Amino acid sequence: MTTPTAPTGEGPAPQGPQPPVKGPYRRAQVDPLAGLRGPADPPWDVYLTGTVFLDIIFTGLDSAPVRGTESWARGMGSSPGGVANMATALARLGLKTSLAAAFGDDHYGDYCWDALEQGEGIDLSPSRTVPGWHSPVTVSMAYEGERTMVSHGHEPPPEEPAPDCPPRARAAVASLVPGTRAPWIAQAASRGTRVFADVGWDDTGAWDLAGLADLEHCEAFLPNAEEATRYTGTRSPREAAHALTDHVPVAVVTLGAEGAYAVDGRTGETAVVPAIAVEALDPTGAGDVFVAGFVTGTLAGWPLADRLAFAGLTAALSVQEFGGSLSAPGWAEIGAWWRQVRSLEGQDREALRRYAFLADLVPEDAGRPWPLRRAVPTIGFRRSA
Repeated sequence: MTTPTAPTGEGPAPQGPQPPVKGPYRRAQVDPLAGLRGPADPPWDVYLTGTVFLDIIFTGLDSAPVRGTESWARGMGSSPGGVANMATALARLGLKTSLAAAFGDDHYGDYCWDALEQGEGIDLSPSRTVPGWHSPVTVSMAYEGERTMVSHGHEPPPEEPAPDCPPRARAAVASLVPGTRAPWIAQAASRGTRVFADVGWDDTGAWDLAGLADLEHCEAFLPNAEEATRYTGTRSPREAAHALTDHVPVAVVTLGAEGAYAVDGRTGETAVVPAIAVEALDPTGAGDVFVAGFVTGTLAGWPLADRLAFAGLTAALSVQEFGGSLSAPGWAEIGAWWRQVRSLEGQDREALRRYAFLADLVPEDAGRPWPLRRAVPTIGFRRSA
């Protein structure tokens, strides 16, 4: 399928001062759970916990920085990163999102707090500000469709940012750590929260699936192909997905440019959806956006193939922008993509039918530009009277 792509070149265009406004400035245009909501529902759709970084993104670099020289970037943006990427992606898809995280009591921490709470409408009541702790920072340099990152930070004081009993939510997203249990995952699952999990690279090299102890409390596991095959000792991502259903009800293996493959071990249903061909500018946060899309479709009760297609679409839209939370698409972009892709000549009709479920979801064209430019080149502008 041919798809409209975002403008290339300098990346996020610097914008003028954008002080936080009262209430979410990007309140989602679509509530994907509108027909399912009732008075006995949990207060939140999704609960998250983790580390928030301040991300500073340099764009418009012609090549990687060369040792001993100075490089100038044509574009720059700053935004909350780390677990904020996932939280933002969920909130922009219309899910009521609650985040437990530690924030520094510096300007960076204040900026991230305001951007998430005021800008994205994310509930931060389980979060806390840590006196005397400076915010972790990541500098990301994007070039040639890849990125190089440098991070700095210190561990916050030992008190867990996640409460002993996390708030009631329909779902939670957890990042599993080999050999480590996170007590909140079992607590959340015991209260009926559906837990979706991903995992990072195993630096120990053990790749022991038994070491992912909290997997037993999860409904879905979403590793990439390399992680899945290493953890299962299988030869292909499809074999790995089927092997994982011995440990978790739903296994989703992402295949990069080849799309994704999923198996529901409870029903035997399988789905494979090819990736949408786009010109990728920056893959930062694409995995988080994919998970957010899959969680959204699952909570909405969509068929497995639709969930997989939607997750792939949102990830494809995100890599056409720079940054992590900066690039997470909302319904305005999804709707604009659906309208534009149907207007292009020579489209594969079967491919278009794969995304026909969007027709009843996307908002009417409100004349908003696509893609949206969200990058802010600096923080701490003085607010005008």
